[in-house]
Amino acid sequence: MITVIGAGAFGTALAVALGREGRAVTLCARDAAQVATMRETRRNEARLPGVDLPKTVSIAAFSDGFSGSQAVLLALPMQALRGFLSTHAAALDGQPLVACCKGIDLATLQGPAALIAAACPNASVAILTGPSFAADIARGLPTALTLAAQDGEGLQHLLSTPSLRLYRSTDVIGAELGGALKNVIAIAAGVVIGAGLGDSARAALMTRGYAEMTRLALALGARAETLAGLSGFGDLVLTCTSAQSRNFRYGQAIGAGQGFDPTVTVEGAATAKAVSNMALRLEIDMPITAMIAALIDQTITLPQAISALLSRPLKQE
Repeated sequence: MITVIGAGAFGTALAVALGREGRAVTLCARDAAQVATMRETRRNEARLPGVDLPKTVSIAAFSDGFSGSQAVLLALPMQALRGFLSTHAAALDGQPLVACCKGIDLATLQGPAALIAAACPNASVAILTGPSFAADIARGLPTALTLAAQDGEGLQHLLSTPSLRLYRSTDVIGAELGGALKNVIAIAAGVVIGAGLGDSARAALMTRGYAEMTRLALALGARAETLAGLSGFGDLVLTCTSAQSRNFRYGQAIGAGQGFDPTVTVEGAATAKAVSNMALRLEIDMPITAMIAALIDQTITLPQAISALLSRPLKQE
């Protein structure tokens, strides 16, 4: 039995991909009405329209519990993870817990692995991250992800499918930071395109953004090769170049001076603020992240942000 906690688009897609291969999956949703609707229709139209849930996928509520699973996949928004763990830690502790969220907690400036370890000290913790869109996974399109854990070989085989290929890593910090930081750069890439600055500017932004990601990750103990892999560079490319990315679309709206649907979760917005604070504390230069955090807080205008970045001193790459 595999339990997926969180019936958003990504959690539902994982349940579909694993259930399609005949594995018993329980997809847990917070909202009782959502549970009832999915049980009746065998779909999650609100989050992943047009996709049928395999017969091997059962639907449950958070209150039904999570015990007896081979793996528990935490597919929750990053800023909701700490609260969820505080409520359900006793039921989760001691099980293999796989974080499928990307970001930095605003209150603690910690990633998902540290939050899980603090709440569930007897659990084994893993991170599942990398370049992926829920719709692609649900459709069975080829996707490769990073599974980061101290001993992840069993989980790798359990969670891999013919179209969902997992690569193992022991660099948990690097994997979770790559997934978190690329969202901030994706917002910036969206701003560039929304403001009409062109693809050349986006390429430069992605490259300098990757340098920022690497500086912070290495300072926090990550390995450079992890940032150059699926969970870093791979995810950065995907989210900075596709309108399927919520972070990119959010940045595009900022660049174009348009509003954005407040009901859509944009993980990079909170992460930008958290990482900007972290960079200041560690005295690490992250100008793109700082500009995005300021744009989101509306303490700087877009012309001011562009001018500030373009007027930085010339230097060696």
